[in-house]
Amino acid sequence: MGPSLDLSLISSWLMLWAKQGPKAGVGLATVVISFVFSTYYNVLMSWALYYFFKSFGATLPWVSCNNTWNVVENCSSGFSGNATHLQSASQQFFDHKLLEKTGGIEEAGGLRWELFGYLLIAWVIVYLCIFKGVKSTGKVVYFTAVFPYFILFALLINNVQLPGAKNGILFFVTPVWSKLFEVKVWVNAAAQVFNSIGIAFGSMISMASYNKFNNNILRDALIVSITNSCTSILAGFVIFSAIGYMAHIHNLPVDNIATDGPGLVFVVYPEVLSTMPVFQLWASLFFFMLLCLGLDSQFATVEVAVTFIKDEFGTKLLRFIKREELLALTVCITCFVLGIPHITKGGIYVFQLMDHYTAVVSLMFLAFFEVVSICWIFGVSRVSLMVKRMQGKTPNIYFRFCWLLLCPILVLCILTSSIVQYTPVHYGKYTYPVWAEWVGWGISLISIVWIPLGAIQEIYNNKGSLLQRLKTAMTPTIDLDAEDPLPEKQNLDNPTSEALLTSVA
Repeated sequence: MGPSLDLSLISSWLMLWAKQGPKAGVGLATVVISFVFSTYYNVLMSWALYYFFKSFGATLPWVSCNNTWNVVENCSSGFSGNATHLQSASQQFFDHKLLEKTGGIEEAGGLRWELFGYLLIAWVIVYLCIFKGVKSTGKVVYFTAVFPYFILFALLINNVQLPGAKNGILFFVTPVWSKLFEVKVWVNAAAQVFNSIGIAFGSMISMASYNKFNNNILRDALIVSITNSCTSILAGFVIFSAIGYMAHIHNLPVDNIATDGPGLVFVVYPEVLSTMPVFQLWASLFFFMLLCLGLDSQFATVEVAVTFIKDEFGTKLLRFIKREELLALTVCITCFVLGIPHITKGGIYVFQLMDHYTAVVSLMFLAFFEVVSICWIFGVSRVSLMVKRMQGKTPNIYFRFCWLLLCPILVLCILTSSIVQYTPVHYGKYTYPVWAEWVGWGISLISIVWIPLGAIQEIYNNKGSLLQRLKTAMTPTIDLDAEDPLPEKQNLDNPTSEALLTSVA
């Protein structure tokens, strides 16, 4: 939790001292990656809505093999484990009913009109929650961030009483030491922490820009990091107690059922829910919880784009868009349109490609350059002085050590290892064609390219020899001796608490 605490702290005060806006370089790159993330992430909400409304029937549709979408000869109404010739009814529901999946990214198929409608509903919900800015988002998050905890605890209390739950929990808490030497484990873990906290996405920076100048950022970073870690552990107990129960029912090892990615949430857990007493209640509550959690993340990333446009182009833009609500509407419509390829029959392959190259590859690069630019180029001494200006006291040696060495070196090691041991994206057993790989790298470059472009622009605009231009470009221009130079945004009733809660969500 230590490095994630310090990375979240870096994100929290970065915008407080840079309210002039992310005009180039890493700042602009974080805005772009947040926007790209927003275009496809809401697809998960359309899936959650689909499952939510399917949960109210007399029977759950992913339980039986006697449906028109099932391939009966290789369908198992129980869990198939690692059997290569069988698919569970839940897996076939996900592949053949929800997605109507084609054979690969080369086969786009037609639109899934039902998912199109659910995606539209998801974006309408997002817009209604953010159109008044962070003020409205903060109030919505009071519910969407807190309510899932009631569901998690209710599921946990129910699950631990099920037979086999103990085995699932033991599988969860028992370390496999050999996995610690696998780079992929560390890369995926880092990507998960970055996603859940919002590091390198710009969401925490955007929310922090609404705080008061002397807000207690050390406390806020601690709250966000500890809450995130504890929630992940709680969710792990909920998930693996249910997986242990599933393993007990089908007399399979727990590791035969445990999986990752969308399969865990939309294949394994729905089948677990179908075996529970009063399954309609637990299924509907579970998918409603997913919807709340997903919307929290979506609020934050969309707000990054909206905040950036308002801060950078607000005066000029309002000549054409008379109301700020119309700006949020424009961003939501744009993201909705760009998300349509993900709800075609071959959309799952597009989704996996986008997610891999946006939420893993690009994120590692952005995190590294963000940390290096602040901790090494801007300098720990300046960072400490800034925090002292805001808090009245210098950060302790733990924070300074993390900023100077631990965070940059840790992120650098993860980035280097992920490059050296790079493996192409895949979806299950499907291998992407070479042209799709190039498209994926193009998606990564959409956000990463702003870093070298920003550096080139800065060097070009400076005067003198190349060495002098480099020195000038790497010299901070913030006047630390000036009085509070940062005008606070006034569109929140309680900016500190509501922006913090949105960051925690």
